[in-house]
Amino acid sequence: MRHGRKLKKLGVYSGLRSMMLRNLSTSVIEKGRIETTITRAKSVKRVVEKLITTAKVDDLTTRRKLHAYLLTPEAVDEAFKLTKDRYITRPGGYLRIIKAGYRKGDAANMAVLEFVEK
Repeated sequence: MRHGRKLKKLGVYSGLRSMMLRNLSTSVIEKGRIETTITRAKSVKRVVEKLITTAKVDDLTTRRKLHAYLLTPEAVDEAFKLTKDRYITRPGGYLRIIKAGYRKGDAANMAVLEFVEK
């Protein structure tokens, strides 16, 4: 039974899965939108929304938490800038998933993950 299982396996082992989520999270924060599979987009959306909510409090502890998860210092600065500029009063729902058809090579369901307010 799968009671209490909140994490999608994404077809890879745990170390690669956590690094993939960190890479995708960093990319979506830096670029504003990414194209990936629907399952990965759902997993990344959950992670990034928690990071943006954490970034609402701009102090040393939250900066260190974001530095520990995101891969580049530019992504950390962008997360705090996004929060301060756009999402300080928004209670959640910072990202949207738009279905983008099927990938040509293997017919995987693709999606675009982007921020709600631009």
